[in-house]
Amino acid sequence: MTQPVQARSFDAVAAAYDAHRPSYPPALFDAVEELAGLSLAGARVADVGAGTGLGTARLYERGARVTAVEPGDGMAGQFRRSLPDVPLVRGDGNNLPLRTGSMDLITYAQAWHWTDPARSVPEARRVLRRGGALALWWNDGDPSVDWLVDQENRMRVFFGAEIPAVPSHRARFRATLPDGLDFRTRQVPWSRRVPIDAHIANLATHSDFLIGDPAAVRGFFDRERTSLEALFPGGEVEEAYLMSLAVAHP
Repeated sequence: MTQPVQARSFDAVAAAYDAHRPSYPPALFDAVEELAGLSLAGARVADVGAGTGLGTARLYERGARVTAVEPGDGMAGQFRRSLPDVPLVRGDGNNLPLRTGSMDLITYAQAWHWTDPARSVPEARRVLRRGGALALWWNDGDPSVDWLVDQENRMRVFFGAEIPAVPSHRARFRATLPDGLDFRTRQVPWSRRVPIDAHIANLATHSDFLIGDPAAVRGFFDRERTSLEALFPGGEVEEAYLMSLAVAHP
């Protein structure tokens, strides 16, 4: 499967994505303001790869004059239902449909890895005003929480990937960042409590599962639910996240 196929796989599950994917904590946006050297209130922000608007909504709540950029039909449709008052344009980070020098900040909420940095970095430079900032962030399971590490390892086995001998969250994050930019980074821990079924539904919106064999994926989730019910007899799990943020002035 190609990366574009994975990226567009979300369109078929846009409503479930919007309902079950985790949002972002206020501390993340405090860190964005600090590292970018700007206030979100009144800032002109492009949220690229906005999806259903989970990150866009938080930027809008902080007073940003935010424009969302999203290529997928299903995701854009859900975005418009969720955030009808926020401007949305169709496109992606490799060819931004935005004016040169029009933005104070460009954000990618778990979407940078779908771009080609050879194209998306020059596009960010073009669209940002002088002194503007590029902010990239990801929600990942906290590698200090044993049950989440065990679950990630089961997923890696399912997808035929190697299990790291030592958790290397920071190294993997750094490897995702494009070369040639001077990034300042921050990690923001946070968590949320959800029913086991909601946790499974969140996992099911990830692209590797979306493009997998449906019967095999159902079998994996059945086994995972049984494992989690034994581990958490109360029926709820606390999803612990470690947000990785990188901000540069390209």
